[in-house]
Amino acid sequence: MEAHTFFLYLLIILLAARLFAELAVRLKSPSVIGELFAGIVIGPSLFGWIEPVEALKLMAEIGILLLLFEVGLNTDLKRLIQSGAKSTIVAITGFIAPLLFGFSLAYWFFNLSLLVSLFIGGTLTATSIGITVRVLTDLKLNNSHQGQIVLGAAVLDDVLGVMLLALLYEFSIGGGVNWVNAAKVLLFVSAFFILAPLLAKLMSIVIKRFHASSEIPGLIPTTIVSLVLFFAWLAHSVGAPELLGGFAAGLALSRRFFLPLGVTLRTDENFAKIIEQQMQPIISLFTPIFFVVVGLSINLREIDWSSPQVWIFSFVLLLAAIIGKLMGSFFIRENMASRIMIGMSMIPRGEVGLIFAELGRLSGIFNNEIHAGMVIIIVLTTILPPFTMKWFYRRYSHLLLEAK
Repeated sequence: MEAHTFFLYLLIILLAARLFAELAVRLKSPSVIGELFAGIVIGPSLFGWIEPVEALKLMAEIGILLLLFEVGLNTDLKRLIQSGAKSTIVAITGFIAPLLFGFSLAYWFFNLSLLVSLFIGGTLTATSIGITVRVLTDLKLNNSHQGQIVLGAAVLDDVLGVMLLALLYEFSIGGGVNWVNAAKVLLFVSAFFILAPLLAKLMSIVIKRFHASSEIPGLIPTTIVSLVLFFAWLAHSVGAPELLGGFAAGLALSRRFFLPLGVTLRTDENFAKIIEQQMQPIISLFTPIFFVVVGLSINLREIDWSSPQVWIFSFVLLLAAIIGKLMGSFFIRENMASRIMIGMSMIPRGEVGLIFAELGRLSGIFNNEIHAGMVIIIVLTTILPPFTMKWFYRRYSHLLLEAK
């Protein structure tokens, strides 16, 4: 591709992402849905202006890394410790149930292969903590009893999801399920999660000292992006997906950084806040490119919409995705209103689900029909919960506020 053509593509992507994201937010939907829809509109599915060429895919890869960095940056492991057993039960049940439901339906009901079925189950496990936090904040429930349980559960869900992503990545590059290699990956990933944050924390001390003496602006974004890219390379070197590097870097630099076994490293709250503020414009520039490229990669024209199989596939797995997440809240002792609100809060898949689906497509495990079906499920499980949660709160707020 010639340079001027690439510039035109990038111009259209950035403007379309912003336009549709603004429209989605005004319609009370997450901005990620607008960015995904922008890719569908300008891509092969509708106008066909842009193809997902290799240069755009590479920029989308940077977007994924920075997106996972932001997820790690907003992950509060200390909150998980404080929220206790209820969050753990909600998270683990809400992680295992959709995984088993999705896998079982794909493998035995739709007769798909073992690897495809595992990827479908994995995609259904994701919970978007960003969307969940936004809705709970809008309802002023983020600091409520239910909010604390949900946020703690969402943190653990993120960590489990990234571990599962590492496993599925190993299966995808290995061409099948190999449990010996899977055990090695889990060992490497565990070591990476322990050592990488320590390394990042030490590097952040160096960055802070240089920041205090530097006379040139832009030191923090340059060094933090370099850190994320280094961790992505390091994660790949130990046999884990590059995405894990972005997540680990964000986790280490979070203001709420916490190490297991009672070891806590002090974090400079002000410096951590500066990192978040200065990184936000870069994250906001690159992550929409990822979601637009996901939309570009879907060709809805190639799907036989008259086939009952497409609709049955999407509907059945949508039910599995919803019921699997709702189940977790019914294993804890709360009144019924609290259980339903907690369960609904765990349903949104958002950007995390799209990462799973995109990995399945890039590795050739998902064909166009399955990938489109999974994206439809992710979109519906992202759009519907905010509206149902707000309606439920208006109707049963007195019961929710009574819970302790």
